[in-house]
Amino acid sequence: MFWPVIIGISCIKTLLIFAYRSTDFEVHRNWLAITHSLPVSKWYYDHTSEWTLDYPPLFAWFEFILAKIAWYFDPLMLKVENLNYASVATVVFQRVSVIASDLVYAYGCKICSEEVGRASGQISDITYQLFIILFGNAGLFLVDHIHFQYNGFLFGILFISIARMIQRREIEAAFWFSVLLNLKHIYLYIAPAYFIYLLRSYCLFTDSEGKIQWNKLSIIRLLNLGVTVLAVFGLSFGPFIYMGQLNQVLSRLFPFKRGLSHAYWAPNFWALYNFADKSLEMFGSKFGLITKSEASMTGGLVQEFNHAVLPSVSPLMTLVATVSAIIPVLVHLWKNPNSPWQFVRGLVICGFGSFMFGWHVHEKAVLLIILPLGLLCMQRRVEAQIFVLTSIVGHFSLFPLIFTHHETPIKVLVLLLHALITTHTLQSHWDLGKSNHLLPQIHLCSGPETFYIAGLIPLFIYYEFGHRILGLAERLPFLPLMLISVYCALGIFYAWASYYCFVLSAPKKGKKKIH
Repeated sequence: MFWPVIIGISCIKTLLIFAYRSTDFEVHRNWLAITHSLPVSKWYYDHTSEWTLDYPPLFAWFEFILAKIAWYFDPLMLKVENLNYASVATVVFQRVSVIASDLVYAYGCKICSEEVGRASGQISDITYQLFIILFGNAGLFLVDHIHFQYNGFLFGILFISIARMIQRREIEAAFWFSVLLNLKHIYLYIAPAYFIYLLRSYCLFTDSEGKIQWNKLSIIRLLNLGVTVLAVFGLSFGPFIYMGQLNQVLSRLFPFKRGLSHAYWAPNFWALYNFADKSLEMFGSKFGLITKSEASMTGGLVQEFNHAVLPSVSPLMTLVATVSAIIPVLVHLWKNPNSPWQFVRGLVICGFGSFMFGWHVHEKAVLLIILPLGLLCMQRRVEAQIFVLTSIVGHFSLFPLIFTHHETPIKVLVLLLHALITTHTLQSHWDLGKSNHLLPQIHLCSGPETFYIAGLIPLFIYYEFGHRILGLAERLPFLPLMLISVYCALGIFYAWASYYCFVLSAPKKGKKKIH
Protein backbone atom coordinates (compact mmCIF):
# COMPACT_ATOMS: atom_id res chain seq x y z
CA MET A 1 0.00 0.00 0.00
CA PHE A 2 2.96 2.34 0.47
CA TRP A 3 4.39 2.24 -3.04
CA PRO A 4 1.36 3.78 -4.79
CA VAL A 5 1.59 6.74 -2.38
CA ILE A 6 5.34 7.08 -2.85
CA ILE A 7 5.13 6.86 -6.63
CA GLY A 8 2.12 9.19 -6.83
CA ILE A 9 3.68 11.91 -4.66
CA SER A 10 7.03 11.53 -6.45
CA CYS A 11 5.30 12.05 -9.80
CA ILE A 12 3.78 15.27 -8.47
CA LYS A 13 7.25 16.38 -7.41
CA THR A 14 8.54 15.89 -10.96
CA LEU A 15 6.01 18.49 -12.12
CA LEU A 16 7.93 21.05 -10.03
CA ILE A 17 11.31 20.43 -11.68
CA PHE A 18 11.26 23.72 -13.58
CA ALA A 19 9.47 25.72 -10.89
CA TYR A 20 11.10 28.61 -9.02
CA ARG A 21 14.38 27.77 -7.31
CA SER A 22 16.19 29.81 -4.69
CA THR A 23 19.88 30.58 -4.21
CA ASP A 24 20.09 27.25 -2.34
CA PHE A 25 20.05 25.61 -5.77
CA GLU A 26 23.31 27.37 -6.62
CA VAL A 27 24.64 26.61 -3.13
CA HIS A 28 24.33 22.88 -3.69
CA ARG A 29 25.59 23.07 -7.30
CA ASN A 30 28.66 24.85 -5.98
CA TRP A 31 29.17 22.16 -3.36
CA LEU A 32 28.97 19.52 -6.09
CA ALA A 33 31.71 21.40 -7.94
CA ILE A 34 33.89 21.87 -4.86
CA THR A 35 33.82 18.23 -3.81
CA HIS A 36 34.36 16.99 -7.38
CA SER A 37 36.99 19.43 -8.64
CA LEU A 38 39.07 20.22 -5.56
CA PRO A 39 41.14 18.03 -3.24
CA VAL A 40 39.67 17.32 0.19
CA SER A 41 42.21 19.67 1.78
CA LYS A 42 40.62 22.65 -0.02
CA TRP A 43 36.92 21.86 0.50
CA TYR A 44 36.51 24.11 3.53
CA TYR A 45 38.89 26.81 2.30
CA ASP A 46 37.46 27.53 -1.14
CA HIS A 47 35.69 30.88 -1.42
CA THR A 48 35.31 31.23 -5.19
CA SER A 49 31.60 31.60 -4.52
CA GLU A 50 30.03 33.38 -1.58
CA TRP A 51 28.12 30.13 -0.97
CA THR A 52 30.99 28.35 0.73
CA LEU A 53 30.75 24.79 2.05
CA ASP A 54 29.31 25.10 5.57
CA TYR A 55 27.77 21.68 6.29
CA PRO A 56 29.56 18.90 8.22
CA PRO A 57 31.92 16.53 6.39
CA LEU A 58 29.47 13.67 5.81
CA PHE A 59 27.25 15.97 3.79
CA ALA A 60 30.29 17.01 1.78
CA TRP A 61 30.89 13.34 0.99
CA PHE A 62 27.20 13.01 0.09
CA GLU A 63 27.72 15.82 -2.44
CA PHE A 64 30.89 14.07 -3.61
CA ILE A 65 28.90 10.91 -4.43
CA LEU A 66 26.16 12.92 -6.16
CA ALA A 67 28.84 14.67 -8.25
CA LYS A 68 29.98 11.33 -9.64
CA ILE A 69 26.49 10.84 -11.05
CA ALA A 70 26.11 14.50 -12.05
CA TRP A 71 29.12 14.20 -14.39
CA TYR A 72 27.03 12.04 -16.74
CA PHE A 73 24.36 14.75 -16.95
CA ASP A 74 26.52 17.84 -17.52
CA PRO A 75 30.23 18.01 -16.55
CA LEU A 76 30.15 21.81 -16.77
CA MET A 77 28.09 22.03 -13.57
CA LEU A 78 31.09 20.57 -11.73
CA LYS A 79 33.45 23.45 -12.55
CA VAL A 80 33.99 25.70 -9.54
CA GLU A 81 34.35 28.77 -11.77
CA ASN A 82 30.90 28.29 -13.38
CA LEU A 83 29.02 30.42 -10.89
CA ASN A 84 25.21 30.40 -11.18
CA TYR A 85 25.40 27.68 -13.81
CA ALA A 86 21.95 26.21 -14.45
CA SER A 87 21.66 24.25 -17.68
CA VAL A 88 18.56 22.15 -18.25
CA ALA A 89 20.52 18.99 -17.46
CA THR A 90 21.81 20.57 -14.24
CA VAL A 91 18.32 21.54 -13.11
CA VAL A 92 16.92 18.10 -13.93
CA PHE A 93 19.74 16.29 -12.14
CA GLN A 94 19.57 18.33 -8.96
CA ARG A 95 15.77 18.16 -8.77
CA VAL A 96 15.74 14.42 -9.40
CA SER A 97 18.47 13.91 -6.80
CA VAL A 98 16.17 15.41 -4.17
CA ILE A 99 13.24 13.26 -5.28
CA ALA A 100 15.40 10.12 -5.25
CA SER A 101 16.88 10.89 -1.82
CA ASP A 102 13.32 11.20 -0.49
CA LEU A 103 13.17 7.41 -0.60
CA VAL A 104 15.14 7.55 2.66
CA TYR A 105 12.40 9.75 4.09
CA ALA A 106 9.74 7.35 2.79
CA TYR A 107 11.44 4.47 4.61
CA GLY A 108 11.72 6.51 7.80
CA CYS A 109 8.04 7.47 7.61
CA LYS A 110 7.06 3.85 7.03
CA ILE A 111 8.87 2.32 9.99
CA CYS A 112 7.83 5.14 12.33
CA SER A 113 4.21 4.84 11.20
CA GLU A 114 4.34 1.10 11.85
CA GLU A 115 5.55 1.72 15.40
CA VAL A 116 2.71 4.18 15.99
CA GLY A 117 0.29 1.56 14.64
CA ARG A 118 1.67 -1.10 16.98
CA ALA A 119 1.44 1.24 19.95
CA SER A 120 -2.25 1.87 19.21
CA GLY A 121 -3.14 -1.71 18.31
CA GLN A 122 -4.42 -0.64 14.87
CA ILE A 123 -1.34 -1.22 12.77
CA SER A 124 -2.92 -1.44 9.31
CA ASP A 125 -5.17 1.62 9.29
CA ILE A 126 -3.11 3.99 11.41
CA THR A 127 0.17 3.09 9.72
CA TYR A 128 -1.15 3.93 6.28
CA GLN A 129 -2.98 7.10 7.35
CA LEU A 130 -0.01 8.48 9.27
CA PHE A 131 2.34 7.62 6.43
CA ILE A 132 0.29 9.81 4.07
CA ILE A 133 0.31 12.71 6.55
CA LEU A 134 4.08 12.46 7.04
CA PHE A 135 5.27 11.70 3.52
CA GLY A 136 2.92 14.25 1.97
CA ASN A 137 4.14 17.02 4.27
CA ALA A 138 3.47 20.43 2.72
CA GLY A 139 6.59 22.04 4.18
CA LEU A 140 8.92 19.57 2.50
CA PHE A 141 7.16 20.17 -0.82
CA LEU A 142 7.81 23.91 -0.50
CA VAL A 143 11.31 23.83 0.97
CA ASP A 144 12.82 20.89 -0.91
CA HIS A 145 11.05 20.69 -4.22
CA ILE A 146 10.52 24.38 -5.00
CA HIS A 147 12.91 26.37 -2.82
CA PHE A 148 15.49 23.53 -3.00
CA GLN A 149 17.14 21.57 -0.20
CA TYR A 150 17.58 17.97 0.98
CA ASN A 151 15.56 18.10 4.19
CA GLY A 152 13.50 15.01 3.34
CA PHE A 153 16.66 12.90 3.14
CA LEU A 154 17.85 14.26 6.49
CA PHE A 155 14.53 13.81 8.27
CA GLY A 156 14.40 10.29 6.90
CA ILE A 157 17.58 9.49 8.82
CA LEU A 158 16.12 11.16 11.92
CA PHE A 159 12.98 9.02 11.64
CA ILE A 160 15.08 5.85 11.24
CA SER A 161 16.90 6.79 14.44
CA ILE A 162 13.63 7.49 16.26
CA ALA A 163 12.15 4.18 15.10
CA ARG A 164 15.18 2.29 16.37
CA MET A 165 14.85 4.05 19.72
CA ILE A 166 11.19 3.05 19.95
CA GLN A 167 12.19 -0.53 19.09
CA ARG A 168 14.73 -0.43 21.96
CA ARG A 169 17.63 -0.78 19.53
CA GLU A 170 19.53 2.02 21.19
CA ILE A 171 22.94 1.47 19.60
CA GLU A 172 21.44 1.69 16.13
CA ALA A 173 19.50 4.79 17.17
CA ALA A 174 22.71 6.44 18.40
CA PHE A 175 24.51 5.44 15.21
CA TRP A 176 21.93 6.97 12.88
CA PHE A 177 21.68 10.14 14.95
CA SER A 178 25.45 10.51 14.88
CA VAL A 179 25.34 10.16 11.11
CA LEU A 180 22.63 12.83 11.03
CA LEU A 181 24.70 15.25 13.12
CA ASN A 182 27.56 14.81 10.68
CA LEU A 183 25.27 15.56 7.76
CA LYS A 184 23.69 18.72 9.20
CA HIS A 185 24.60 20.22 12.53
CA ILE A 186 21.25 21.95 13.13
CA TYR A 187 20.17 18.67 14.73
CA LEU A 188 22.48 19.46 17.65
CA TYR A 189 19.47 21.28 19.03
CA ILE A 190 17.71 17.98 19.76
CA ALA A 191 20.85 16.13 20.86
CA PRO A 192 20.20 16.81 24.60
CA ALA A 193 17.08 14.64 24.46
CA TYR A 194 19.13 11.79 22.98
CA PHE A 195 21.86 12.16 25.61
CA ILE A 196 19.50 12.24 28.59
CA TYR A 197 17.26 9.43 27.39
CA LEU A 198 20.08 7.06 26.39
CA LEU A 199 21.99 7.65 29.62
CA ARG A 200 18.92 7.28 31.82
CA SER A 201 17.06 4.43 30.12
CA TYR A 202 19.88 2.44 28.54
CA CYS A 203 22.88 2.85 30.83
CA LEU A 204 21.29 3.26 34.26
CA PHE A 205 19.08 0.88 36.24
CA THR A 206 16.44 1.56 38.89
CA ASP A 207 15.15 -0.45 41.82
CA SER A 208 11.52 -1.42 42.46
CA GLU A 209 10.84 2.05 43.87
CA GLY A 210 12.19 3.82 40.80
CA LYS A 211 15.40 5.04 42.45
CA ILE A 212 18.56 5.14 40.37
CA GLN A 213 21.15 2.52 41.29
CA TRP A 214 24.35 4.33 40.40
CA ASN A 215 26.41 1.33 41.47
CA LYS A 216 24.78 -0.63 38.64
CA LEU A 217 25.72 1.78 35.86
CA SER A 218 26.34 -0.38 32.81
CA ILE A 219 29.88 0.47 31.79
CA ILE A 220 29.63 -1.90 28.82
CA ARG A 221 26.55 -0.16 27.46
CA LEU A 222 28.10 3.26 28.05
CA LEU A 223 31.24 2.18 26.19
CA ASN A 224 29.18 0.75 23.33
CA LEU A 225 27.39 4.08 22.95
CA GLY A 226 30.62 6.04 23.21
CA VAL A 227 32.45 3.90 20.67
CA THR A 228 29.52 4.12 18.24
CA VAL A 229 29.29 7.90 18.41
CA LEU A 230 33.04 8.50 18.38
CA ALA A 231 33.51 6.13 15.45
CA VAL A 232 31.06 8.12 13.31
CA PHE A 233 32.57 11.46 14.29
CA GLY A 234 36.07 10.06 13.80
CA LEU A 235 35.33 8.91 10.27
CA SER A 236 33.68 12.25 9.50
CA PHE A 237 36.13 14.71 11.05
CA GLY A 238 39.22 12.47 11.19
CA PRO A 239 40.72 13.48 7.83
CA PHE A 240 40.37 17.17 8.65
CA ILE A 241 41.85 16.72 12.12
CA TYR A 242 44.77 14.89 10.50
CA MET A 243 45.27 17.81 8.08
CA GLY A 244 45.07 20.33 10.95
CA GLN A 245 41.86 21.88 9.57
CA LEU A 246 39.44 21.27 12.45
CA ASN A 247 39.27 24.96 13.41
CA GLN A 248 38.61 25.95 9.80
CA VAL A 249 35.77 23.43 9.48
CA LEU A 250 34.22 24.56 12.76
CA SER A 251 34.45 28.22 11.74
CA ARG A 252 32.37 27.36 8.66
CA LEU A 253 29.80 25.39 10.67
CA PHE A 254 29.26 28.03 13.37
CA PRO A 255 29.44 31.55 11.83
CA PHE A 256 28.35 33.59 14.86
CA LYS A 257 28.99 36.86 13.03
CA ARG A 258 25.57 36.53 11.45
CA GLY A 259 22.75 38.55 12.94
CA LEU A 260 20.22 37.57 15.59
CA SER A 261 17.50 37.05 12.99
CA HIS A 262 17.65 35.87 9.42
CA ALA A 263 16.82 38.43 6.72
CA TYR A 264 13.23 37.15 6.81
CA TRP A 265 12.48 36.81 10.51
CA ALA A 266 11.63 33.28 11.54
CA PRO A 267 8.29 33.32 13.44
CA ASN A 268 9.79 32.91 16.89
CA PHE A 269 10.29 34.85 20.12
CA TRP A 270 12.91 37.13 18.54
CA ALA A 271 10.45 38.18 15.84
CA LEU A 272 8.17 39.42 18.61
CA TYR A 273 11.17 41.03 20.33
CA ASN A 274 12.24 42.76 17.11
CA PHE A 275 8.70 43.93 16.47
CA ALA A 276 8.46 45.35 19.99
CA ASP A 277 11.75 47.20 19.46
CA LYS A 278 10.57 48.64 16.14
CA SER A 279 7.25 49.71 17.66
CA LEU A 280 8.96 51.39 20.61
CA GLU A 281 11.36 53.14 18.25
CA MET A 282 8.52 54.50 16.10
CA PHE A 283 6.50 55.56 19.14
CA GLY A 284 9.50 57.20 20.78
CA SER A 285 10.52 59.01 17.59
CA LYS A 286 7.01 60.30 16.98
CA PHE A 287 6.76 61.86 20.43
CA GLY A 288 10.39 62.98 20.60
CA LEU A 289 11.31 60.57 23.36
CA ILE A 290 14.23 59.03 21.47
CA THR A 291 16.38 59.89 18.48
CA LYS A 292 15.65 57.71 15.47
CA SER A 293 18.51 55.28 14.89
CA GLU A 294 19.71 53.05 12.10
CA ALA A 295 19.00 49.78 13.85
CA SER A 296 19.82 46.56 12.05
CA MET A 297 18.26 43.44 13.48
CA THR A 298 18.84 41.11 10.56
CA GLY A 299 22.01 39.79 9.10
CA GLY A 300 22.64 38.27 5.72
CA LEU A 301 26.03 36.67 5.30
CA VAL A 302 28.22 38.46 7.85
CA GLN A 303 26.37 41.52 9.10
CA GLU A 304 26.30 42.49 12.76
CA PHE A 305 23.12 43.63 14.49
CA ASN A 306 21.79 45.99 17.10
CA HIS A 307 18.44 47.13 18.48
CA ALA A 308 17.22 50.69 18.81
CA VAL A 309 15.44 50.67 22.18
CA LEU A 310 15.51 47.20 23.73
CA PRO A 311 18.85 45.65 24.74
CA SER A 312 20.72 44.01 21.90
CA VAL A 313 20.89 40.23 22.11
CA SER A 314 24.16 38.29 21.96
CA PRO A 315 24.69 34.65 20.90
CA LEU A 316 25.37 33.78 24.54
CA MET A 317 22.00 35.20 25.59
CA THR A 318 20.18 33.12 22.99
CA LEU A 319 22.08 30.04 24.19
CA VAL A 320 21.04 30.70 27.79
CA ALA A 321 17.42 31.23 26.70
CA THR A 322 17.41 28.03 24.63
CA VAL A 323 18.95 25.92 27.39
CA SER A 324 16.57 27.40 29.95
CA ALA A 325 13.64 26.50 27.71
CA ILE A 326 14.55 22.83 27.42
CA ILE A 327 16.02 22.02 30.86
CA PRO A 328 12.64 21.42 32.58
CA VAL A 329 11.68 18.91 29.90
CA LEU A 330 15.06 17.19 30.11
CA VAL A 331 14.57 16.87 33.87
CA HIS A 332 11.11 15.46 33.22
CA LEU A 333 12.59 13.00 30.71
CA TRP A 334 15.22 11.97 33.27
CA LYS A 335 12.48 11.21 35.79
CA ASN A 336 10.29 9.36 33.26
CA PRO A 337 12.64 7.19 31.18
CA ASN A 338 10.43 4.17 30.62
CA SER A 339 8.54 5.27 27.52
CA PRO A 340 10.29 5.98 24.20
CA TRP A 341 7.31 8.12 23.26
CA GLN A 342 8.29 10.47 26.08
CA PHE A 343 11.65 10.65 24.34
CA VAL A 344 9.92 11.74 21.11
CA ARG A 345 8.07 14.41 23.09
CA GLY A 346 11.41 15.55 24.44
CA LEU A 347 12.69 15.88 20.86
CA VAL A 348 9.70 18.05 19.96
CA ILE A 349 10.24 20.35 22.95
CA CYS A 350 13.95 20.65 22.14
CA GLY A 351 12.95 21.56 18.57
CA PHE A 352 10.49 24.13 19.89
CA GLY A 353 13.04 25.62 22.28
CA SER A 354 15.77 25.97 19.66
CA PHE A 355 13.36 27.47 17.14
CA MET A 356 11.86 29.93 19.59
CA PHE A 357 15.09 31.18 21.15
CA GLY A 358 18.00 30.12 18.91
CA TRP A 359 20.53 32.40 17.19
CA HIS A 360 19.97 33.31 13.53
CA VAL A 361 17.16 30.78 13.15
CA HIS A 362 16.00 30.10 9.60
CA GLU A 363 12.27 29.93 8.99
CA LYS A 364 12.75 26.45 7.50
CA ALA A 365 13.74 25.17 10.96
CA VAL A 366 10.04 25.02 11.87
CA LEU A 367 10.09 21.57 10.21
CA LEU A 368 12.22 20.40 13.14
CA ILE A 369 9.06 20.85 15.22
CA ILE A 370 6.32 19.85 12.79
CA LEU A 371 7.70 16.52 11.52
CA PRO A 372 8.54 14.86 14.88
CA LEU A 373 5.26 16.20 16.28
CA GLY A 374 3.50 14.44 13.41
CA LEU A 375 4.63 11.10 14.90
CA LEU A 376 2.53 11.90 17.97
CA CYS A 377 -0.67 13.25 16.43
CA MET A 378 -2.34 9.84 16.80
CA GLN A 379 -1.07 9.29 20.34
CA ARG A 380 -3.06 11.92 22.26
CA ARG A 381 -5.88 14.14 21.15
CA VAL A 382 -4.18 17.26 22.50
CA GLU A 383 -1.12 16.41 20.41
CA ALA A 384 -3.31 16.12 17.34
CA GLN A 385 -4.76 19.55 18.14
CA ILE A 386 -1.33 21.15 18.55
CA PHE A 387 -0.07 19.40 15.42
CA VAL A 388 -2.92 20.77 13.30
CA LEU A 389 -2.32 24.32 14.54
CA THR A 390 1.48 24.15 14.29
CA SER A 391 1.56 22.55 10.85
CA ILE A 392 -0.90 25.02 9.29
CA VAL A 393 0.77 28.09 10.79
CA GLY A 394 4.30 26.77 10.35
CA HIS A 395 3.76 25.85 6.71
CA PHE A 396 2.10 29.19 6.02
CA SER A 397 5.12 30.96 7.49
CA LEU A 398 7.20 29.40 4.69
CA PHE A 399 5.21 31.17 1.96
CA PRO A 400 7.54 34.21 1.68
CA LEU A 401 10.39 31.87 0.73
CA ILE A 402 8.59 31.39 -2.59
CA PHE A 403 7.62 34.85 -3.76
CA THR A 404 7.13 34.29 -7.51
CA HIS A 405 3.57 34.67 -8.76
CA HIS A 406 3.54 31.50 -10.87
CA GLU A 407 4.17 29.39 -7.78
CA THR A 408 1.53 31.13 -5.63
CA PRO A 409 -1.34 28.77 -6.62
CA ILE A 410 0.95 25.79 -6.08
CA LYS A 411 1.97 26.68 -2.54
CA VAL A 412 -1.61 27.53 -1.56
CA LEU A 413 -2.92 24.26 -3.03
CA VAL A 414 -0.19 22.19 -1.35
CA LEU A 415 -0.93 23.73 2.06
CA LEU A 416 -4.70 23.36 1.70
CA LEU A 417 -4.51 19.74 0.54
CA HIS A 418 -2.20 18.71 3.36
CA ALA A 419 -4.33 20.57 5.92
CA LEU A 420 -7.55 18.98 4.64
CA ILE A 421 -6.09 15.47 4.55
CA THR A 422 -4.60 15.90 8.01
CA THR A 423 -7.73 17.29 9.67
CA HIS A 424 -10.01 14.75 7.97
CA THR A 425 -7.77 11.82 8.95
CA LEU A 426 -7.38 12.95 12.53
CA GLN A 427 -11.09 13.69 12.86
CA SER A 428 -11.82 10.11 11.82
CA HIS A 429 -9.13 8.74 14.14
CA TRP A 430 -10.47 10.58 17.16
CA ASP A 431 -14.10 9.75 16.32
CA LEU A 432 -15.15 13.37 16.26
CA GLY A 433 -18.74 14.07 15.33
CA LYS A 434 -20.06 17.24 13.76
CA SER A 435 -19.42 20.44 15.64
CA ASN A 436 -22.30 21.96 17.56
CA HIS A 437 -20.90 25.46 17.20
CA LEU A 438 -22.87 28.01 15.21
CA LEU A 439 -19.72 29.16 13.40
CA PRO A 440 -17.54 26.86 11.26
CA GLN A 441 -14.72 25.31 13.27
CA ILE A 442 -11.58 23.48 12.21
CA HIS A 443 -11.54 19.88 13.41
CA LEU A 444 -9.68 19.46 16.72
CA CYS A 445 -9.18 23.24 17.12
CA SER A 446 -11.03 25.41 19.59
CA GLY A 447 -13.05 28.46 18.54
CA PRO A 448 -10.27 30.98 19.25
CA GLU A 449 -7.72 28.76 17.49
CA THR A 450 -9.98 28.50 14.46
CA PHE A 451 -10.44 32.27 14.46
CA TYR A 452 -6.66 32.74 14.62
CA ILE A 453 -6.05 30.34 11.73
CA ALA A 454 -8.75 32.08 9.70
CA GLY A 455 -6.76 35.29 10.18
CA LEU A 456 -4.12 33.84 7.85
CA ILE A 457 -6.50 34.43 4.93
CA PRO A 458 -6.66 38.27 5.10
CA LEU A 459 -2.95 38.28 5.97
CA PHE A 460 -2.20 36.32 2.79
CA ILE A 461 -4.42 38.63 0.70
CA TYR A 462 -2.64 41.69 2.08
CA TYR A 463 0.78 40.11 1.45
CA GLU A 464 -0.07 39.21 -2.15
CA PHE A 465 -2.21 42.19 -3.22
CA GLY A 466 -3.12 44.70 -0.53
CA HIS A 467 0.32 46.12 0.14
CA ARG A 468 0.80 47.11 -3.51
CA ILE A 469 -2.77 48.35 -3.94
CA LEU A 470 -2.34 50.67 -0.96
CA GLY A 471 0.86 52.06 -2.50
CA LEU A 472 3.10 51.05 0.42
CA ALA A 473 5.49 48.84 -1.51
CA GLU A 474 8.20 51.50 -1.86
CA ARG A 475 7.77 53.26 1.47
CA LEU A 476 7.43 50.13 3.66
CA PRO A 477 8.80 47.27 1.56
CA PHE A 478 9.32 44.84 4.44
CA LEU A 479 5.98 45.38 6.21
CA PRO A 480 4.25 42.29 4.73
CA LEU A 481 7.12 40.04 5.77
CA MET A 482 7.14 41.51 9.25
CA LEU A 483 3.38 40.99 9.62
CA ILE A 484 3.65 37.34 8.59
CA SER A 485 6.57 36.74 10.96
CA VAL A 486 4.88 38.37 13.92
CA TYR A 487 1.43 36.88 13.32
CA CYS A 488 2.80 33.37 12.83
CA ALA A 489 5.12 33.83 15.83
CA LEU A 490 2.05 34.32 18.03
CA GLY A 491 0.63 30.98 16.91
CA ILE A 492 3.92 29.10 17.25
CA PHE A 493 4.48 30.62 20.70
CA TYR A 494 0.99 29.56 21.78
CA ALA A 495 1.57 26.02 20.46
CA TRP A 496 4.92 25.84 22.27
CA ALA A 497 3.43 26.97 25.58
CA SER A 498 0.47 24.60 25.24
CA TYR A 499 2.63 21.62 24.41
CA TYR A 500 5.10 22.47 27.14
CA CYS A 501 2.33 22.34 29.74
CA PHE A 502 1.01 19.08 28.29
CA VAL A 503 4.37 17.29 28.33
CA LEU A 504 5.24 18.38 31.85
CA SER A 505 1.84 17.18 33.08
CA ALA A 506 2.98 13.60 32.20
CA PRO A 507 -0.39 12.16 31.10
CA LYS A 508 -0.95 8.55 31.93
CA LYS A 509 -1.09 5.99 29.20
CA GLY A 510 -4.26 4.25 28.14
CA LYS A 511 -6.78 6.99 27.45
CA LYS A 512 -7.24 7.72 23.80
CA LYS A 513 -8.93 11.08 24.07
CA ILE A 514 -7.38 13.76 26.20
CA HIS A 515 -8.68 17.30 26.02
